[in-house]
Amino acid sequence: MTEPFRVFLVDDHAVFRSGVRAELAREADIEVVGEAGGVAEAVSGIDSTKPDVVLLDVHMPDGGGVAVLNRISEGPVCLALSVSDAAEDVIAVIRAGARGYVTKTISGSELADSVRRVAGGDAVFSPRLAGFVLDSFTGRSAAPEPPLDPELDSLTPRELEVLRLLARGYTYREIAEDLFISIKTVETHASNVLRKTQQSNRNALTRWAHKRRID
Repeated sequence: MTEPFRVFLVDDHAVFRSGVRAELAREADIEVVGEAGGVAEAVSGIDSTKPDVVLLDVHMPDGGGVAVLNRISEGPVCLALSVSDAAEDVIAVIRAGARGYVTKTISGSELADSVRRVAGGDAVFSPRLAGFVLDSFTGRSAAPEPPLDPELDSLTPRELEVLRLLARGYTYREIAEDLFISIKTVETHASNVLRKTQQSNRNALTRWAHKRRID
């Protein structure tokens, strides 16, 4: 009997990870060997478990899929699994080294088949996403260059992390726990974000962030 494909899950939503784990547990030739909800935890877990395939979320508070791809050692094949079907997200993770990109609307059986295919050397994409990659690498990308956004560009990396969590509805206490900083520090960052983005309150900031796909 051949060894099962070893899979590591990276997603900041624990409920979603549980669902994926349950779906893949139905497959005799796939074994989930670990999971993580953030970049540092993912890098450590991947290095220690040596999976064949990493299922990788694109947007996470501390850097997301590209940050993981930039920090892991060569070895596992990475397949992006995201709610986003934006061309810029697809292109960014493929350029960072992912072998494929599928959206979270995929069925359990289709996901299992995608794991097998990337482990076997294929590139795998949800149907409409493959064109983004082809267009990008042939110079005919339909995705426009991101416009200059002085307000967004003015944020520090930590302020951007706080912004992402605020946009997801996290409380100051939850943000403090997630980023291992004090509530007072979170309040300071949040105040800076509101000032730099010229938003009057948290509701307005959340709408501003969602328009820019910051979540």
